[in-house]
Amino acid sequence: MNPVLAFVIVMLVWTISDFVAKRTKSLLSSLFVASIIFLVGFLTDVFPEDLLASSSLLGLAGVVVGFIIVHLGTMISLDEFKAQWKTFVIGVATVVGIGVMLLVAGLLFGDRISGAAEDGYAQALDFVVAGTGALSGGTISVLIVQEAALGVGLTSIAVFPVLIAALQGLVGFPLTSILLRREATRLRGEFRAGNLAPVEVEESATATETSRLPAALRTTPGTLFVVGLVVLASLGINNLTDGILNTFVVALLFGIGLRTAGIFKPAMLSGIDAFGLMMLAIMILVFGPLATVQPADVGALALPLLLAFVFGVAGIAGASALVGRLLGYSVPMSVSIGLTSLFGFPGTMILSQEAAKAAGETPEEVAAIEHAILPKMIIAGFATVTITSVVVTSIIAGRIGTG
Repeated sequence: MNPVLAFVIVMLVWTISDFVAKRTKSLLSSLFVASIIFLVGFLTDVFPEDLLASSSLLGLAGVVVGFIIVHLGTMISLDEFKAQWKTFVIGVATVVGIGVMLLVAGLLFGDRISGAAEDGYAQALDFVVAGTGALSGGTISVLIVQEAALGVGLTSIAVFPVLIAALQGLVGFPLTSILLRREATRLRGEFRAGNLAPVEVEESATATETSRLPAALRTTPGTLFVVGLVVLASLGINNLTDGILNTFVVALLFGIGLRTAGIFKPAMLSGIDAFGLMMLAIMILVFGPLATVQPADVGALALPLLLAFVFGVAGIAGASALVGRLLGYSVPMSVSIGLTSLFGFPGTMILSQEAAKAAGETPEEVAAIEHAILPKMIIAGFATVTITSVVVTSIIAGRIGTG
């Protein structure tokens, strides 16, 4: 496809999605609207399968996502990071909740689920394992399940997590958007009552002075160069540890540490010329899997998919709400943290920002609300999608084909 035409189409979809989100005050999030447009477009062949790749944004996103995560790390102070241990616990409980509820679904509907497999001998437990890995994790978890399934000749089990990964944003985005709006509204009331501390709305000129970097490295290319070195270091650590220390987790920790040391300013990339395009590019990562969805695959695995989402979301809501309330979080915030397992970054960031902007009526209110929500959502995404789910999936994937 012509790259310029592809770029224009992607920008049109995002413009429409952003417009709808603003008109509905984020009741319909931009991510959800864009997901629907892209899904319908790909299923009906209105959009060619190579649309996103041809726009060059998908390739750019693969490069800059680490940069954005370092940037997010510089938005979280060390004290805030330490305070998020409760968020991590809720994230772990969420993954357990998903597994338990999918096991219940397997026990209740085992025969009908097994009958959906074209392989003829895939068992309900295989779907439970594959569904737990896909619903609670990202690409790495899906790959672990696929490798295990293909190793024992279960093609349908290998396809199953791919479909979940492609479609789970359609479930997670609207639910999380509604819950975060409720939480943002509650926080607005807390702010007006004086119970939520104001956050300084930094101007770019003021923020620049808080960095210890020399002036030559505070320009757009200088900033990208320095942050790029941090991303390369994160990649190196990932490779040295065979992925045990994930690139993006290390990048987030580097961002927090360098901000704490005063080397990086808070919100490191804010104010540079390239930031807006980088943000647009990483949003495209969300929609990439939709291009691979085939109607025949969805039809063949419709029942397992439906059960996975219904019971999976029930497990998320139950576990996160229970543990969150025990730790002092509100139910909407707790369940929002749990739902990050369905999409992870960058959805965690975009939905938090949209909720804050929808509820806040002044820049000060928006900043205070976002400051209260965003760190929790970012840490939650890493706790569920990047860390816990990979560990859990690695342990249970060996059960595929043994039921």
